Amino acid sequence: MFVRSKLFKGVNGLLRRYYSELVIVQENEGIRRIVMMDDKTRNSMTIEMTNQLLRAVTYHVTGPELRAIVISSGARMFSSGHNLKDLASSEGRKVFPLFSELMLAIQACPVPVITAVDGAAVAAGLQLVAQSDICVASTKSTFSTPGANYGVFCHTPGIPLSRSVSPKTAAYMLFTGHPLTAQEAMDKGLISKVVDSSELEKEVENICDAIKAKSKVVVSFGKKFFYKQLEMDRRSAYHKGAKVMNVALDFVDGVEGLRSFSEKRKAQWKHVKQV
Repeated sequence: MFVRSKLFKGVNGLLRRYYSELVIVQENEGIRRIVMMDDKTRNSMTIEMTNQLLRAVTYHVTGPELRAIVISSGARMFSSGHNLKDLASSEGRKVFPLFSELMLAIQACPVPVITAVDGAAVAAGLQLVAQSDICVASTKSTFSTPGANYGVFCHTPGIPLSRSVSPKTAAYMLFTGHPLTAQEAMDKGLISKVVDSSELEKEVENICDAIKAKSKVVVSFGKKFFYKQLEMDRRSAYHKGAKVMNVALDFVDGVEGLRSFSEKRKAQWKHVKQV
């Protein structure tokens, strides 16, 4: 599915294909696929891997063409987390602020970021899953934060983890290092859906198709407020939310959506806020 080629820019300047030893990126019909390929280190989150993921997540994301980003693995596991050998040096520890930048970029990305997991997501690999907007996992997948086993407590993975599951579940995972099965992870709110490995790609396509059927500007505006209101108290969130909904209804696509509903026809999205 993924062509091994160097950076190629189409006539509209979009990133179409990119290949390195660590990641393969391909964009087609509005969906950017990022596949981690470092089987040697089981997709460890080195500085180089993090830099390439950051570039792939932030490159040309504001235009109407891109609708979703999917991050998956072509290696034996989704990700083994930070490379513990690298963390023995001060240079290797520079990955922490860089990885935090990647996490914030995923949240700020104007399109949904989806992780497709078919294997183990460990430590920083789990952090990537927890920070993504949607995660679909196969039944064979597992999720863990075993850093304390090696004297490296999973402080930063615990940030999105504790915002996805209950404090008791997060503490259990962080203090014991015990993994959750895919079904347990879904039941506890860490991931979105569990399917057999053979159905994983189909489910990802279904999700992407559902996103593409919406207005990009509506989804982007909605994603921005969704994460903003999570940091508010309930009263402030309702107060701000009412204002945001009124603003969104005046978007070109807001007007078109209501009109198409009344006229019982398919909406013709412009993917813009104003003409």
